[in-house]
Amino acid sequence: MKLPHKSSFYFQLLMISISLAINYCSISVSASKSTDHDLSYFESTLAKPSFKSKNQSSSPAGEKKPAAAAAFGADCGTWSGACSDEILRIAKKPENVKWIKSVRRRIHENPELAFEEHETSRLIRRELDELDISYRFPLAKTGIRAVVGTGAPPFVAVRADMDALPIQEAVEWEHKSKNAGKMHACGHDAHVAMLLGAARILKAREHHLKGTVILVFQPAEEAGNGAKRMMEDGALENVEAIFAMHISHLLPTGVIGSRSGPLLAGCGFFKAVITTGGNGLHRNIHNSGDPLLAASASVISLQGIVSRESNPLDSQVVSVTFLKSGDDNLDTQPTSVEFGGTLRAFSNTSFHHILRRIEEVIIAQAKVYRCSATVDFFKSSDSMYPPMVNDDRMYEHLRKTTIDLVGPTNFRVVQPVMGAEDFSFYSEVVPATFFYIGIKNETLGSVHSAHSPHFMIDENALPVGAATHAAVAERYLHDRDISINGILHRQE
Repeated sequence: MKLPHKSSFYFQLLMISISLAINYCSISVSASKSTDHDLSYFESTLAKPSFKSKNQSSSPAGEKKPAAAAAFGADCGTWSGACSDEILRIAKKPENVKWIKSVRRRIHENPELAFEEHETSRLIRRELDELDISYRFPLAKTGIRAVVGTGAPPFVAVRADMDALPIQEAVEWEHKSKNAGKMHACGHDAHVAMLLGAARILKAREHHLKGTVILVFQPAEEAGNGAKRMMEDGALENVEAIFAMHISHLLPTGVIGSRSGPLLAGCGFFKAVITTGGNGLHRNIHNSGDPLLAASASVISLQGIVSRESNPLDSQVVSVTFLKSGDDNLDTQPTSVEFGGTLRAFSNTSFHHILRRIEEVIIAQAKVYRCSATVDFFKSSDSMYPPMVNDDRMYEHLRKTTIDLVGPTNFRVVQPVMGAEDFSFYSEVVPATFFYIGIKNETLGSVHSAHSPHFMIDENALPVGAATHAAVAERYLHDRDISINGILHRQE
């Protein structure tokens, strides 16, 4: 139908009336939308979160998106920098920073040795109860296995150790150890605080989790091999990957460091006893063996295991650290000599090669000097740790997650060190990665190495560590969900 061309009075009057009606409706709608108490704009904004990445914006050029809009925009159905930003924002809330420091200080004041972490464990359980996080207790006497998420696969674990050291604290400050001869000189108080901080973040974001996060609070890392006991009690049940963090005085505060492959050495100890017949006083020395000479030859020959039998690019250590024979009677040849030490290596192959050769060398040298020898590696006392070798895929996950969280300048590839950690036992069961968070701050005096009575930390690392734990766990589940769905889609 075409509009009429004639300009009659009635036609013009009709057009004017329609125009006035349209304008009146428009003005009425605008007025109703602008009333002070109308919330329809905010309701529509919050009901439909944006899925844009942090590098995209619907705001005009030069304008910043409001903070509330940015927070609600991080839906994380597709992982983006906004998801990492939100995790870090939660960790750095003033009330959360105050809380996490308080947790660490309470634990620091009451250090407990291996398998004696009763008060520490009780504190952890109270905090988990406050967060409405379920857990299993006890594991390995004082350990805890807490659960956040859907309760369904996939399962990823994050671990913190709880025990202190038999060291008298020399740092004078308000929260100095109240237990004489005991100190958190290796940062395990901080480890627990950061994992509880991650628990708080993950609980706040539980609706984002595409599976289940297992929080492992482990006793007895220092002297009791708590990792093996935790696994025996089911700490890794259904777990397909695990991560752990340790403070480092070599990295600036808040900087994350790790590497793919060997990171920490396997560690073991040995004790040899070389003996000969007779009592050393009433026998003809020239007709009997000399255990002291045999021990001396053994000590020298052991040095050749590393210097002559090992790849120079594969770092290894064999060190004799004590030798004891008889008493102080200078007129008597001893009938037995004891000596021992430690061994370290970065691969299981090298580690077991050293074990075998230590025993062979000592027994052979004892025989040369007409003596007999036994070698004990203390395998029954759980003092032997395997090397900590980071899984390539888990390391790459840590690297990309950390860079997204704190930026590329705050992630560093570190060199392997000869220290040992019982987290390596977990790595022999499931893919694992161990990493560091820096606490070095010369202004505060946070420069001393672990196991020093002067050891202290820069607590500004705590919220960053909590956020790193949370991001690593949440993103792992997110990426696994995408991987699983992709496989199912291809099978269809």
